[in-house]
Amino acid sequence: MVCPYSLSIPGGVQGQVLGLVRAMRAAGVEARVLAPCDGPPPWPWVTPLGASVPTAANGSMAPIAPDPAAALRTIRALREERFDIVHLHEPLVPGPALTALLFSDGPLAGTFHRAGDIAWYRAVKRPARWALRRLQLRCAVSPMALATARRALGGDYELVWNGIDLEQFDQAEPWERSGPTVLFLGRHEPRKGLAVLIEAVVGYAVDARVWVASEGPQTRSLREATLGDVRFEWLGTVSEDEKLRRLRAADVLVAPSLHGESFGVVLLEGMAARAAVVASDIPGYASVARSERDALLVPPGDPAALAVALKKALAGGPEIQQIIRSGYERAREHSLSALAARYIELYQPLLARARR
Repeated sequence: MVCPYSLSIPGGVQGQVLGLVRAMRAAGVEARVLAPCDGPPPWPWVTPLGASVPTAANGSMAPIAPDPAAALRTIRALREERFDIVHLHEPLVPGPALTALLFSDGPLAGTFHRAGDIAWYRAVKRPARWALRRLQLRCAVSPMALATARRALGGDYELVWNGIDLEQFDQAEPWERSGPTVLFLGRHEPRKGLAVLIEAVVGYAVDARVWVASEGPQTRSLREATLGDVRFEWLGTVSEDEKLRRLRAADVLVAPSLHGESFGVVLLEGMAARAAVVASDIPGYASVARSERDALLVPPGDPAALAVALKKALAGGPEIQQIIRSGYERAREHSLSALAARYIELYQPLLARARR
């Protein structure tokens, strides 16, 4: 697996790559990860390719490693290891993924995660279409990601949903808390909708403790907006263990994103932790959670509607308990073990052609 983003920095693609490799190794596949790392590699089976540089992308900051040193390390690792399959996540992102696309000798698979209007795709459209002919297998993690890739880059794609590790949620010990609790997980940037959540809680008297994890360019201004409000607890960047424990303890997982979400892994995490999920009704989330069945979905950017849904979820009752049960079953459909099995199945024709 080649990941273009630093494994030292939490992110959706990084989490998917690491979780998928753990599941594949549990299934008997000798899987490894090649990726940038801004510190010690998180697992023995990770080959670090150097430090990352924060780069603006899709309304966020992507920790990529586009420097020549990382490219040379990638080429050396590919040649020394002689992998049977090289699987690229976001194959066109400058750095290890794009280097592997251009210089790998073996069978190549690629997974596209991003959705929406991607300026980089427009800028490199013609050479990208040529380079992507080297992929023997193209996958996309959601209908939105598939449509984005097909529209910009052409080609045929397998729809292969993202997955989560259910066992780690069942094993996590809930974090200590006091009273009803809402958890927000996401970078503090405009598209994640944290400002909408704050307006909903403050402006419409939502009576609950609000755990705000992570950081970002809006952290300082948004914290100032909640000074003196004891309902808000700003956690900063949390470890994976703390994230799991807080998910298990929270009554509600809230995801008020405005746009730019290809797939709602964070919604699946809330469902797997048996929290009630309240989220924006945007395509990337609606493809994961069925409104009023697995989650409460509200119009994006509407603090009044968000407050109503939060109060309803916090109040509990038979309807919310049924949504929580349905959400957990939905999460089970997206287990990492099932995802690993699907990818292994898709690899077989590539391996057969390589042998011939």
